[in-house]
Amino acid sequence: MESTAQDISHLSSVQIKTEPDSVETPDRTTLLAVLQVLRKYNLKETEEQLKKEAKVSDVPTTQGSDSEVSSVLSTYKSEGNPDLYEDAYMDLKKFVDSSLDAFKHELGMILYPVFVHMYLELVYNGHEAQAIKLMERFGKDQEHYYKEDLQRLSMVTKRDQMNGNEITDTFRSNEFIIRMARDTLATLKRHLQEKKQSIILNIIQEHLYFDMYEGVARTKSQIDSVAGSVIGEATRQDNKAKVYYGLPREPDYQYAAVEDDEDTEADGGDKPKKKKPKKESFFNKKLKTDPNAPPMDRIPFPELKDNDKTEKIKALRESSKRVNLGVDSLPSICCYTLLNSAQSVICAEISDDSTILAVGFSNSHVRVWSLLTQKLKAMKSADQLQDIDHEAEDVWARIMDERNAESSRLLYGHSGPVYNVSFSPDKTLLLSCSEDSTVRLWSLLTWTCLVAYKGHVFPVWDVKFSPQGYYFVTASHDKTARLWATDHHQPLRIFSGHFADVDKVQFHPNSNYVATGSSDRTIRLWDCITGNHVRVMTGHKVNKPSLESCIYKTIFNA
Repeated sequence: MESTAQDISHLSSVQIKTEPDSVETPDRTTLLAVLQVLRKYNLKETEEQLKKEAKVSDVPTTQGSDSEVSSVLSTYKSEGNPDLYEDAYMDLKKFVDSSLDAFKHELGMILYPVFVHMYLELVYNGHEAQAIKLMERFGKDQEHYYKEDLQRLSMVTKRDQMNGNEITDTFRSNEFIIRMARDTLATLKRHLQEKKQSIILNIIQEHLYFDMYEGVARTKSQIDSVAGSVIGEATRQDNKAKVYYGLPREPDYQYAAVEDDEDTEADGGDKPKKKKPKKESFFNKKLKTDPNAPPMDRIPFPELKDNDKTEKIKALRESSKRVNLGVDSLPSICCYTLLNSAQSVICAEISDDSTILAVGFSNSHVRVWSLLTQKLKAMKSADQLQDIDHEAEDVWARIMDERNAESSRLLYGHSGPVYNVSFSPDKTLLLSCSEDSTVRLWSLLTWTCLVAYKGHVFPVWDVKFSPQGYYFVTASHDKTARLWATDHHQPLRIFSGHFADVDKVQFHPNSNYVATGSSDRTIRLWDCITGNHVRVMTGHKVNKPSLESCIYKTIFNA
């Protein structure tokens, strides 16, 4: 028997893409469409600049090319016999079913993308009856996690309906990625060479990318664990970048806790003795440096204020006294009920110390409740603040107005349903995101809106503060996530790469990375410094899974 390498070399006439297209080279049909618009409006300088930057001086710009650029879907243009598509797919399916068990499951991964592109080719070329027949016969044979996509695809039966359709655009603009062993790929090439099925071969060459690897072909369970994404699996290159997944050391705050001494000096009357500073025990511990932690200055943060340092110390002190959970010391929970809230409450968030609750409503309002006996106070007016001694030890209590304290506060400013809210770590700020495509920053001292961040052009589904505050991230229907800073009106980074809505976002505990969960059934991990994705994880089987817990489990608690 000839070796695998010889098999592949003898099939040189069958070319299967195992190298990704350059990300710097736009696809030809899209580029032609842009050039047509530029010519239509006589934007000659822009047209020449585009050709120069894209290095496409050989792109035809004569009137004869207008029919080609009339639609960026022209990759589906075909003169083939529409009646042969059904037989071609049946032949491919029989080949997969009759293959050796070792290769069958990996070969089966090509059935779904080939089926979709065959359907789109038939629709694009006006063969509606054949497209519907193909869908009715083989649509039910596809994996269950593609059912929703196929239902939406079956609604596209005419060429005009393809323009702007999300699933059509995704399949046309992106190669479906399939990881396949070298031996499995050789088997596929041999079949294509023998059958000479031009319909199947053209689709595989144009729209599929095979990420070939050395080794034994994967089993059904191994494939199912990563299958389900709209555009296939993640490539090995997607997950090669270095990731700092550790936590940096806490800075040394040089804090000295002061012990009160009830004794007084004998000759001093009521004059207390000098208070002796005492180092907290948790500062005396030598903390190990995590080799996987990012440099402390990798992400710039504003310098902590004295009040912030005090809160940090308080949190460290409480964590050092925390009882370890076990059989004899189980965690406790608190349950809160919002009465008469049916079909009106959309989201809710409790602060880290469980003292306040924020709820977003469908009527565009946000309401904040105190979960303690203390009511929510507002800061005094500017005129009243001028009379306060800023050096007083109880200055924080003095600036708050006791007279207008309430058990809850209503915040209004959005013009659409509020989809999520997020507290800052110091509980002085609250973020809310809405259908109106804005994110609002609220002060929990004055109970007013400080900033309305505008950048997304569609509803914003999620918003999260970073663990250190200052930065926050948003997720939107526009298929992007964006990194912001509270003192900037414009986003600092735009994380673009998903093929559907970004539904959930979450910061890594070290604030250097952002994880996003999308309706394209992938999770991506983004580097806040570069704005590039450093991990792509597939395997979800439904469009809107509960990705928040999945993000924590798969990335942050690994």
